[in-house]
Amino acid sequence: MPPKKRNSGTAQSKEAKSAESVSADKKESPEHRDKDAEFVTLCKSLHVTDLVCDRAWALWKTVQESMDEIAVRIYNQKRVWGACLFVSGTDADVACFTVTQVLKAVSLNVKQFVALVWKLDVNLDTISTKVNSALTRLEKKYDVSLALYQRFEKERKTMRSCWTMFLLAKGRALQMEDDLVISFQLLLCTLELFIKRCPPDLLQPLYKSAISKVQSPPTRTSRRSQSKAKSKPLEPEVDLQLLKTLCNENDCNAEEVKNVYQTSFSAFLDSLDLSKSPDFPQAKDLNQQYEEHYLKSRDIDGRLFFDGDETVFAPKVKISHVERTPKKNQPDDDVLIPPQTPIRAAMTSIQQLRGDLTSSGDQPSTNLATYFKNCTVDPMQAVLSRLETLEQAFSQRFGLAVGPRCIVLGCQRFKLGVRLYYKIMEAMLKSEEKRLSVQNFSKLLNDSTFHTSLLACALEVVMATYGESSFKTGGYNHDAAGDPVETDLCFPWILDVVDLPAFDFYKVIESFIKAEPTLSKDIVKHLETCENLIMERIAWRTDSPLFELLKQEHGGGAADQVETPASFSQPLQHNHTASPATPGSQAPSQPLTQPAGQTPRLPKSNSLSLFYKKLYRLAYSRLQILCSYLLSSHPELEPIIWTLFQHTLQHEHELMRDRHLDQLMMSAMYAICKVKSVDLRFKTIVTAYKNMPNTNQETFKHVLITEGHYDSIIVFYNQVFMQKLKTNILQYASTRPPTLSPIPQIPRSPYKFPNSPLRVPGSNNVYISPPEKLTSAETSPVKMLVSIGESFGLSNRFQKINQMVNSSERSFKRTLDLGSAPKPLKRLRFDVDGQDEGDGSKSGGDSTLIQKLAEMSSTRSRMQEQKMKEDAESKKE
Repeated sequence: MPPKKRNSGTAQSKEAKSAESVSADKKESPEHRDKDAEFVTLCKSLHVTDLVCDRAWALWKTVQESMDEIAVRIYNQKRVWGACLFVSGTDADVACFTVTQVLKAVSLNVKQFVALVWKLDVNLDTISTKVNSALTRLEKKYDVSLALYQRFEKERKTMRSCWTMFLLAKGRALQMEDDLVISFQLLLCTLELFIKRCPPDLLQPLYKSAISKVQSPPTRTSRRSQSKAKSKPLEPEVDLQLLKTLCNENDCNAEEVKNVYQTSFSAFLDSLDLSKSPDFPQAKDLNQQYEEHYLKSRDIDGRLFFDGDETVFAPKVKISHVERTPKKNQPDDDVLIPPQTPIRAAMTSIQQLRGDLTSSGDQPSTNLATYFKNCTVDPMQAVLSRLETLEQAFSQRFGLAVGPRCIVLGCQRFKLGVRLYYKIMEAMLKSEEKRLSVQNFSKLLNDSTFHTSLLACALEVVMATYGESSFKTGGYNHDAAGDPVETDLCFPWILDVVDLPAFDFYKVIESFIKAEPTLSKDIVKHLETCENLIMERIAWRTDSPLFELLKQEHGGGAADQVETPASFSQPLQHNHTASPATPGSQAPSQPLTQPAGQTPRLPKSNSLSLFYKKLYRLAYSRLQILCSYLLSSHPELEPIIWTLFQHTLQHEHELMRDRHLDQLMMSAMYAICKVKSVDLRFKTIVTAYKNMPNTNQETFKHVLITEGHYDSIIVFYNQVFMQKLKTNILQYASTRPPTLSPIPQIPRSPYKFPNSPLRVPGSNNVYISPPEKLTSAETSPVKMLVSIGESFGLSNRFQKINQMVNSSERSFKRTLDLGSAPKPLKRLRFDVDGQDEGDGSKSGGDSTLIQKLAEMSSTRSRMQEQKMKEDAESKKE
């Protein structure tokens, strides 16, 4: 039976909620005789309303029997009460207490408290999506604050008011206080302000010498007087030399920090009440203003970091998701390499991105401009006009999400994205020119969707590098009515900004990665996750062009097979110049003519075919993981579940509209277990599903039932999935079940990096491996361990390496393959309507046959050139 509907999932009017809250506050608190006396005392100490008290106690009774013995031993009763109060207060949106007040009352630090709240989620209705979003954001903000304080503490032992001012600046200037990079830039601005006002004898020599020897900047009072006089705006009082020194010490871009100072930080200084101290705010005033901000936000008290309070410091602080520099194992390595901190890792990634784009300009390069001119219609003006329009849209939306003064930062992010966009486009065209021996790409370069997709991908890379795009909340949350609400810059935020369907964006991801081998593994992984999210749910939104393609595929005479089962194991092929109506997009074995009397089969859309191949492989790989958790004793059920799952995706794809791939997967598993009399409860499936990678509780708590109505996955199964597929499901219980679908082959991802060391060809003792894999256990043939990018130690190690390499009897230049980057791009994976011209002329154009002949001639030339080189090499040997 479906569970009862959650109160948090139903829409309530603001007037009703307000009235309920007021009445709860006004009436006298009952004696709560049904509740534990200590619980009531805890509620009174936190000034909890009766409404929250009642809800928290009901929640406690629900989870009391569900928590396992291990959790009971770790967390005592009072701490669980505190977690229940937090959940209930957040759900009811009643301002009773701050997070720090709860932590103090139950003697927990932030990490322990967050872990406890997650532990409460033992059934489908314990934690709502609203609480999930609040807790995720709280944890992220804490991680950022902790990382910033650790960096602040290392910078210099300064006054408490400096840290307090930074906390206040971050709270007032940023709407996204969990943005690590901009927050760190604000911290540097605060340090600059305090350092130049400190007595010289308290400063370290580096900062003492960095302060400019020029006339002191005008005071805040004089600035205000000048601004009242309507004179031209003055530059904020920033010591550029000192700021540059701070930036250099912290691998931070000085121009970006300067812009933060002149916009967000300057505006923050203007907002301070400096009536008592016109030159500098007093610690007491800062403390009072931050107290007001902290109580209003009901958040963590950031001042406690300065006090070393146990509620914000765990006994052992563990910073996750940070790659550490590999340890050295040679006795002569006397240089210690400090582990990377979150800030240093972020700054390093940003510096690497900027370094890779140093040679790329804000305008198309000469080579790219030549490609534009070779087109039948020169796309230059359209490209520039599109960029101008999208820059305004991007910077404005960036400012709305991050902070009203951060529009200029949005412009900087966009310009970096444009540089990457031009660089990738040129690399793609060079690859295509070499493959096809053509220079006219008029169809592709005049396709607005292609340009928007490529630009969006470049901007997503920039956003991810700055840490402003992630997947913890899936990019959006829901209000009470189930409508998506933008809360941050997480993917697919960029698609909304540039007004691009996810299905079109998906088509350029693989080509983008293969055209830019310098992308870091983290960024490649990020883009791969974007691709998976699109296939899982984003491409299945109602307004997606995917449904129109499916409608044409099925309604236009094509068979109901979006992708034939026989093609599951075939390689992925996607030619950007293939039209959805060209015979070249059909399977080679499929005849172009049909027997008389039969409805002719229309050729499949090339992009739709590739999408479904990838979709099936993603779907089966996720099903494999879930089956390994739950059905290891029933391996015969996996292919049966897959057959039902694949049938649903192929023939009942309307069930995917505004839903998630995993919702159909879990429903198919439950249905088959039901008809096969295998005892597997839906609650057990959901519990195992939460342990899978890249999952979100919204997937099983917020499922579309009917238009505008959402409920749990059990309700979806009972009211939608089972009703739609009842006949098909019952076939698996008969003695003659349906034919099983073939299992897709899961090839090695084109985005993965090698996991084991690779031997340099021609050498028996030189191996190359990614840095994190350089361990003596995995590289036993290696006589010396070297990690590129770290301090090298003694100079004689270079001589040893030279001896090993020179001992090789063959030249490895011809055959060396590091394998650390994806293979060169064979074809652009993007569809456009029609073929590009076959040569560089602007008129006419060669036929497809001539293009193929030119391609074959080019390939033959390259093969002959390679053979001549090999012959020369063999003669030398």
